[in-house]
Amino acid sequence: MKILSDLAKRAVQKLGSSADIRINGDRPWDIQVKDERCYPIILFHPNLGLGESYMNQWIECQQWDEFMDRILRSQATLKMEEKGGIYYRLQGFLANLRSLAEPFRVGKTHYDLGNDLFEKMLDHRMTYSCGYWKTANTLEEAQEAKLELVCKKLRLRPGMRILDIGCGWGSFIKYAAERYSVEAVGVTVSKEQFELGKKLCKGLPVEIRLQDFREVHEPFDAIVSIGMFEHVCTMNYRAYMKSVHRNLKDEGLFLLQTIGNNESRGGVDPWIRKYIFPNSMVPSQVQIGNAIEGLFIMEDWHNFGSDYDKTLMAWYRNFEREKGFWIEKYGERFYRMWKYYLLTCAGAFRSRALQLWQIVLSNKGVYGGYASIR
Repeated sequence: MKILSDLAKRAVQKLGSSADIRINGDRPWDIQVKDERCYPIILFHPNLGLGESYMNQWIECQQWDEFMDRILRSQATLKMEEKGGIYYRLQGFLANLRSLAEPFRVGKTHYDLGNDLFEKMLDHRMTYSCGYWKTANTLEEAQEAKLELVCKKLRLRPGMRILDIGCGWGSFIKYAAERYSVEAVGVTVSKEQFELGKKLCKGLPVEIRLQDFREVHEPFDAIVSIGMFEHVCTMNYRAYMKSVHRNLKDEGLFLLQTIGNNESRGGVDPWIRKYIFPNSMVPSQVQIGNAIEGLFIMEDWHNFGSDYDKTLMAWYRNFEREKGFWIEKYGERFYRMWKYYLLTCAGAFRSRALQLWQIVLSNKGVYGGYASIR
């Protein structure tokens, strides 16, 4: 075992050096090893091993966001993952099957952790998706700018009836109802979001349902889905788009906001899948294109992935301010898990390994053309 551990240590050190990361170095992005049991785990299961080693307090790093940015830009973890390619493809296939059978699982595992967690971390509207920082200086401004951008892209007008697939706590439909005088239906698979969302939208022409989007069979003038498509398995992309197409009026627009992958894969980071978002997927351009072919005309494709780095860092600052609360309520391991999640995701967007897309689709094409809005 000592020989295996030493070999793993040297291999991890070599891969780290290719990303300008030193083991036990003195820079903020360097890894501090507290327990050498981490080396074999990191070598053979790089993404999962890194996260679990940090949760176990076997390793430390002052700035996980900077570490992840450097690792991903150097493609060091990709080199390790190639050795276990069959394993990752199998995990992605199994996640697809579980996602088809358990559509409410992500709600129970992630979103039902407790509304207080998200109330303390997010903006006052509880908008749990990427903000738009083009002219914004604060998280509040960035989230309002994103909501306004979506309304404009959908060309909302008073009296329209809209559907929000994966509505969260209702931040978008509440904003649209207040600012654009529309009627709205929102569907979520989280009981916590469902209960609080109804309270937050009370008095508005807004209906929030605890419902699988596939069960909706009603006509809408516009449909939006912000940060929900990542919970749809790849095997279900076509069915998802058919459901949207079925419910969207001929002259209506559909806006899809989703995290995007640079390559087509069957799954997502195994640590994220295990601890944060079970059965999650991140689509590629090709996968989305195949899903919409013959159903929609693509009117606009907007990438502002670097804005997710800023959004995640803002969430992290809010989260870190309540460190004592998280440890007291959820425990040290949960605190480390959530910190690792926020910072490594920020690094992934900073490195451009992940993208953030807003895509506008129409059933039959906007007559005269669609004017892009930025």
